[in-house]
Amino acid sequence: MTDFEITAIEDTKKWLLDAVVGLNLCPFAKAVVVKDMVRYRVCASAEPSDLLAMLREELLHLAESDPNTLDTTLLIAPKALPDFLDFNDFLADCDEALTDLGLDGVLQVADFHPHYQFGGTTLDDIENFTNRTPYPTLHLLREDSIDKAVQAYPDASLIFERNMAVLRKLGHEGWTQLGITSSLDN
Repeated sequence: MTDFEITAIEDTKKWLLDAVVGLNLCPFAKAVVVKDMVRYRVCASAEPSDLLAMLREELLHLAESDPNTLDTTLLIAPKALPDFLDFNDFLADCDEALTDLGLDGVLQVADFHPHYQFGGTTLDDIENFTNRTPYPTLHLLREDSIDKAVQAYPDASLIFERNMAVLRKLGHEGWTQLGITSSLDN
């Protein structure tokens, strides 16, 4: 593994531990993190086609892995798709890959980006930070794991609203104090 890949993984782990688990943005994340059931992969290429090829490999790997040892994969793409709108458009290719591989309904791909922006918000709205990562990242999840987590968590539909309230209370200064930065901002 190169220094570049190690740094991307370390930055992403910091985000996962400090923001996702630390702020409880995803109440399901802590268990898989503690049990070391997260796979971290880095696509070093800037080419979306290379990222898509790696996504396909990782989808197959996750689908074929024992769910008791590997629950989810974070595919980190530090050089690919730095523009959020391009990244957002790329998600259609991700959905197509799931379908082509026969994994639609088995796995899903969630998206995170350093410049993530929900519709109806401005770029700097703190609510966008629920989906902001140090690098463009594709989160590969098992549908079965999601179903189990939702059954175990009362009012899972309220997680989004709760996260917005947490980030509003934290504010930009609080987020900055977490020390989660993006190489895209440099």
